[in-house]
Amino acid sequence: MTSDPSPSLADTLADTLAGGTVVLDGGMSNQLGAAGHDLSDELWSARLLAELPEAVTEAHLAYFTAGADVAITASYQATFEGFGRRGIGREEAARLMASSVGLAREAARRAGATRPLWVAASAGPYGAMLADGSEYRGRYGLSVTELERFHRPRLEVLAAAAPDVLALETVPDADEAAALLRAVRGLGVPAWLSYTVDGGRTRAGQPLADAFALAADADEIIAVGVNCCAPEDVEHAVETAARVTGKPVVVYPNSGEVWDAEARAWTGRSTFGSEQVTRWRDAGARLIGGCCRVGPRAITAVAHALGSAGTV
Repeated sequence: MTSDPSPSLADTLADTLAGGTVVLDGGMSNQLGAAGHDLSDELWSARLLAELPEAVTEAHLAYFTAGADVAITASYQATFEGFGRRGIGREEAARLMASSVGLAREAARRAGATRPLWVAASAGPYGAMLADGSEYRGRYGLSVTELERFHRPRLEVLAAAAPDVLALETVPDADEAAALLRAVRGLGVPAWLSYTVDGGRTRAGQPLADAFALAADADEIIAVGVNCCAPEDVEHAVETAARVTGKPVVVYPNSGEVWDAEARAWTGRSTFGSEQVTRWRDAGARLIGGCCRVGPRAITAVAHALGSAGTV
């Protein structure tokens, strides 16, 4: 990497509003799974922060090499409560969460790229900690204040590790979004807010225009959008987010395959394609990548489709 200080992601986004793009990585879990790592544990990829951190660095490196400009850390499922169920105390849990940022930074160093590379610290929804699929339903029965109380401590830990941005991702419910918007205030690190959606609504059933509007005046939020959804749901969401908030839009859907929870397997076929990527860009998306089942090869295709081929 160049020794010169890289521009901030926020500054870069301001410069790309006219049509440029930033390439995000793909799914952490499928890259780790492809490397032979068992992710059946409730901690999912966060377990490897404790047991095999080098595997996490290698997964990030694969995406940087493929053309990604942003690595999203392996902290999606990392919470004090989740680690606590494994007998890991709060001090060690905080160290593991912070280490997720360091592992992504190490991958960026190893990539040796001449373009800027950034790190987004992932903070998944409350339902991810429950590990029962409720992150795709929302409506946990908790108040906004209770959800803020859950999210704030780990966001403080992640922010202290100095990522370029906090990725408030796979949010199924506008109520949880409201809690996250309160929880990131004063942390000194910008954030993006990304819902998981079904058609034109959040997974909890709220209209997307209402959900995105929550972030319109939030100074901490530098981008809004969707992730962990069907590719077919993206274009409408991009148009809505851009219109309602006026902010850069972030999108990173799944491959289009469907998870069969009973069989614990993916079914169907991928519908994630480069022709969709250019439509998302034209609709207003400025950070584009993939989520579950979208691997390095697809991210290379994204970079080429956007004309960046791994450069910003």
